[in-house]
Amino acid sequence: MPQFSFSTELLSWFDVHGRHDLPWQIADDPYKVWVSEIMLQQTQVKTVLRYFERFIERFPTVESLGQSSWDDVAPYWAGLGYYARARNLHKAAGIVAAQGKFPETLAEWVALPGIGPSTGGALMSLGLRQYGVIMDGNVKRVLARFFAIEDDLSKPVHEREMWQLAESLCPEQRNHDYTQAIMDLGATVCTPKKPLCLYCPMQKNCKAHQQGLEQELPYKKPKKTVLTRFAKVLLVQFNDEWLWQQRPSTGLWGGLWCLPIVEQDAEFQNLCAQLDLKTVQAQVEISHSFTHFTWKLQAYIFHIDKDQQEFIQTELGGTWLSSQQAVALGVPTAMKKLISLIEL
Repeated sequence: MPQFSFSTELLSWFDVHGRHDLPWQIADDPYKVWVSEIMLQQTQVKTVLRYFERFIERFPTVESLGQSSWDDVAPYWAGLGYYARARNLHKAAGIVAAQGKFPETLAEWVALPGIGPSTGGALMSLGLRQYGVIMDGNVKRVLARFFAIEDDLSKPVHEREMWQLAESLCPEQRNHDYTQAIMDLGATVCTPKKPLCLYCPMQKNCKAHQQGLEQELPYKKPKKTVLTRFAKVLLVQFNDEWLWQQRPSTGLWGGLWCLPIVEQDAEFQNLCAQLDLKTVQAQVEISHSFTHFTWKLQAYIFHIDKDQQEFIQTELGGTWLSSQQAVALGVPTAMKKLISLIEL
């Protein structure tokens, strides 16, 4: 019986069942691969597909992205979440544009903002068609199940061991196909929930399948209780415009436009008194979940007169914008939820 080869079996499966038509699967275009890899961090392919084409149409080259301002870039990332990714991509594109060429080694890629060893490996493999090794969530899941690895992979010692294992399996020949193949297997067959073991090319040799551990691996830490935070949103409206503030460039929703948010009840009451906002015209509430907490936002809508407009803008800062203008500049998904409720 011929000896089983992990990479050979995986590539044979990929040739028939892998994904070959993703818009960033273009040889000799490391920029598109780079944008896609950053978008795909913490985000599913089906979501990225809705953003990728529009982003590339607006910023077709690394030079066009690197030479644009953050205010130009933000609207094309708004709603995709994890905005530090976009800020790092924008900053790194500026560095590459200034250098006049893409990095040529893993060390050069990893030296850029927002690029770690796995993303750097993907860019070497998929972007430059050179040897590269990745370690994203799909790879961890496939290898943990195939070898029945029950260790806590969040611990550095076990992560290093996983990297060594991945490197030992990763072939020199057809490296870029292998990289895409192992991601595809994890995304479409060896899925986090209800893996499709019946269709898996690795089933006969998969130790987790043999031991009935597919659903248990990789090791999952007990989920922490997700905190719920409460805040009030100040929606001050003059005619068809609302007062919007641009968030600081770092931190939550960095650089995006947002309605004023106040977390403390006493501060909210004092602010309303200071601005002479007495009559609440309407009130809506939304819930928005982040990785570490859920934010329940209660929006209070105040319609003001012309004589209040300048005073309130001076006190709060910000800019009077219609909801459409704000969305065009870039607002987080939570603000889009509020807009939808208010403008029903």
